[in-house]
Amino acid sequence: MTSLGHLARRFRGSLSRNEPAPTDVEWVRTSLQEGEWRLWSNMAVQDRRHSIEVAQRFVALRPEATPSELAGALLHDVGKQVADLGTFSRVLATVVGARTERFRQYHDHEALGAAMLVEAGSDPATVDLVQGRGSAAVDLRAADDV
Repeated sequence: MTSLGHLARRFRGSLSRNEPAPTDVEWVRTSLQEGEWRLWSNMAVQDRRHSIEVAQRFVALRPEATPSELAGALLHDVGKQVADLGTFSRVLATVVGARTERFRQYHDHEALGAAMLVEAGSDPATVDLVQGRGSAAVDLRAADDV
């Protein structure tokens, strides 16, 4: 379950439009397959920054992470781009639930992201992690819920 503190930190971070540091972007670039890189590059700037932060915490929690698991950590929120919601709409979707098609897409971002990754040719372990499955999912949840 996502804590109120986690949501408040995510909201505060989502207000910035600063791009991730070039060294972080290069780390992501070398960690993803070409199709995954395209998906990551299309994510909203705040989601790209968040994905880097989560992936760094994930690797700290799971130093034996495979390249596929790292990709899953970097792409865990890739499905959110389907809903195309801004910051305040995301807050509303979190509060009121899946009442509209786009809010439903936001809530279903894991399944949507997994489908996008299958289409991009990702390793099944990456897809599983994005769906919250597999042994690395506990570490990803811990890295994401800070």
